[in-house]
Amino acid sequence: MPLVEVTYAPDVPEASLRKLAAELPHLVSIAVQCPEEPYDGDLQPGDVEIRFRQLGPLDRSGLDVVIEVRSKWFDSRARNRQDRVDLLHREVEAATDLDNFGVHLSLPVAAWAQSE
Repeated sequence: MPLVEVTYAPDVPEASLRKLAAELPHLVSIAVQCPEEPYDGDLQPGDVEIRFRQLGPLDRSGLDVVIEVRSKWFDSRARNRQDRVDLLHREVEAATDLDNFGVHLSLPVAAWAQSE
């Protein structure tokens, strides 16, 4: 289950953020799918958690939007992580009107449990 944090500049239009929020669950799922956690295209509650946060007055960023994806480490994911993050960047660019953004993919050793 990927955790996604999106930080954005105050001047990013709300419509752009709404489009990003609608597209990200599917795009992230495609980017991190692997044999250990396949993606069947049928997202369920808790499959992708996304949090949006506006940059504060002390934050510094040269980008309008930064998308940080954390997903459990598997060797099959780690082997081609740069390809995965490049794919996600291209797909977000194609699906939204964002043009000044970055994507960071982190694959920590982790575990997850949730209520049924």
